[in-house]
Amino acid sequence: MTASIIYKGDLRCECTHLQSGTIIETDAPTDNRGKGERFSPTDTLCVALATCVVTTMGIRAIDMNINLTDTKLDVTKHMLSEPRRIGKIEIVLHIPNTGLSDNDKKILELIGNNCPVMKSLHPDLQVVATYNWL
Repeated sequence: MTASIIYKGDLRCECTHLQSGTIIETDAPTDNRGKGERFSPTDTLCVALATCVVTTMGIRAIDMNINLTDTKLDVTKHMLSEPRRIGKIEIVLHIPNTGLSDNDKKILELIGNNCPVMKSLHPDLQVVATYNWL
């Protein structure tokens, strides 16, 4: 088992990662009768995608002797209705200039675009990843 989740009422869940004991909470968003005091479940999906992109790039970067420390990611979620779902996720990566060749950048972008979460998403979900090499 990966996690244990308790529904706390008032549209809030408490999620415990069993290996580490780390706890995150979710709320329904304010536009869906929630308090919006925590990430919503759809927010966590977007964050999972973005962190998977940069983590898989980081794994490959270690093998390439490249340091991606201080890379910043901005994530924007676009919701659709009927049925209510995420229609588009935009991720903008701001990657510090490490003097990389165009080939190294291409390799890292390919790795990010093919991370496990990306490959787990429904093909109707539009994902736009923009890599800004600073």
